[in-house]
Amino acid sequence: MTTGIHHVTGITRRVQDNVDFYAGFLGLRIVKQTGGYEDAEQLHLFYGDSSGSPGSIVSFLVWEAGSPGRTGLGQVSEIAFAVPPHSIGDWLQRAMSAHIPVEGPLREFGETVLRLKDPDGIIVKLVGLDMPAASALPDPIAPTRIRAVTILTDNPEETAAFTARFGYRSERTEGNSHRMQSDTDAVDIRDARGYFPGIPGTSIFDHVAFRAPDVDAVRQMRLDLRDSDGLTNVHDRKYFLSLYVREPAGTLFEYATDAPGFTVDEPMAQLGQTLMVPPSESSRAADLKIMLPQFALPGEERIPMRDLPFTHRFHHPKDPDGSVIILLHGTGGDETDLMPLAAKLNPRATLLGVRGRSTEEGINRWFRRFDAVTYDQADIAAESAAFVAFVEGAIKGYGLEASKLTFLGYSNGANLLGAVIQIHPGTIRRAILLRAVQALEAAPESAASDTQVLMLTGTRDPFSRMAPALEDALKKGGADLDARLIEAGHELAPADIEVSREWLERLTEGA
Repeated sequence: MTTGIHHVTGITRRVQDNVDFYAGFLGLRIVKQTGGYEDAEQLHLFYGDSSGSPGSIVSFLVWEAGSPGRTGLGQVSEIAFAVPPHSIGDWLQRAMSAHIPVEGPLREFGETVLRLKDPDGIIVKLVGLDMPAASALPDPIAPTRIRAVTILTDNPEETAAFTARFGYRSERTEGNSHRMQSDTDAVDIRDARGYFPGIPGTSIFDHVAFRAPDVDAVRQMRLDLRDSDGLTNVHDRKYFLSLYVREPAGTLFEYATDAPGFTVDEPMAQLGQTLMVPPSESSRAADLKIMLPQFALPGEERIPMRDLPFTHRFHHPKDPDGSVIILLHGTGGDETDLMPLAAKLNPRATLLGVRGRSTEEGINRWFRRFDAVTYDQADIAAESAAFVAFVEGAIKGYGLEASKLTFLGYSNGANLLGAVIQIHPGTIRRAILLRAVQALEAAPESAASDTQVLMLTGTRDPFSRMAPALEDALKKGGADLDARLIEAGHELAPADIEVSREWLERLTEGA
């Protein structure tokens, strides 16, 4: 019978650091990169042995700069990889040389263990144990397979009984941990009564998946667990079929088939080299590949991210022309929202998406508001100044040319750009404002004669009555304004792309 761990999935908030640790430091292979099957706008990376064998895989959903969670009751708290027994000293030296937090060597369940922390603070253990890899990695001391996971529970007896359903049997107890053993690996159930509960977010493990021999076994498991908490239907994840369920203490378990595996859409030699998207999202595959975060493999050239006042993300095209479009989303958006639109304006432009930091009921905005049309003037002034500092820092830190910057804002983001043009003349030389209104109650006496602005207002936009005030302010400030009405509401429309592209091409050709 097929038993054991199939994979373990975590959530990271820093994709490049994650790749550097798991593919670089540990030496695992990226065997798949895909848009998430629950949220295709979320990158999902799978690391494993040379062929991505079940039992070797740790995967991460990428919530770039997302809010950290907290490891606690009802969660996987640690993952352990087997490494050759003689390599523990080498791994200790590697960790110290790489400045990776390390504790040990220790003895746990009679095995020699190093306890490390990855860049998110997730505990990764290296266990000196002879567990041959199903498909060895090039590094002779690389991890061979998953040895164990640790689960925190306030009901260890029920958690153990539930885990037994997936092919595990009781082995031994050490301290407050009870080891359950399968034919290939272990689950350590830690009695954590009195410990605080886990909180969802980044920098934690989301779930552990156990191996199912085939689809029939998954379907039978669903029948067997029909009264269990959180049981889902059987999901087709392309690389395996699976279901999800929560054990009595709340830890999310998955039950997944080995087949068809990661070679279903890539040959073995090229595993993990192409960004895939779920079949259900094929109609917007091009947009998703622009929105999902990019990263460099170990040894590849990369641009270090600078510590600037706003969370931001680049998209680098294959054939850049040196121009940069800086993107400011609308209310509730994020730094990736406008990337597909901007790529259609100029496929060769580098895109720099920026995230507003003035949240409202958990959604991203660029400044606070008192109601739909009354804005916090002090916050506008403060965030405008911070954005100017961001632009100056980006120009210096990333070597951008100010003359080749175009700013593109939608709705709330366009409103902030309009305010920056008025309050800080000279910062923005070229801007496309989609559905913008005048956010300032008193327009300053400013000189924006060096600024070229395209302003597109929807004929059916309920906020369009507030647009003329911004047009007047920009004209009085000396901006070269091209203000047009298009057939649209407040939402983005195809005309936004057509008109903006023509306007941008005309300006850049004349530059």
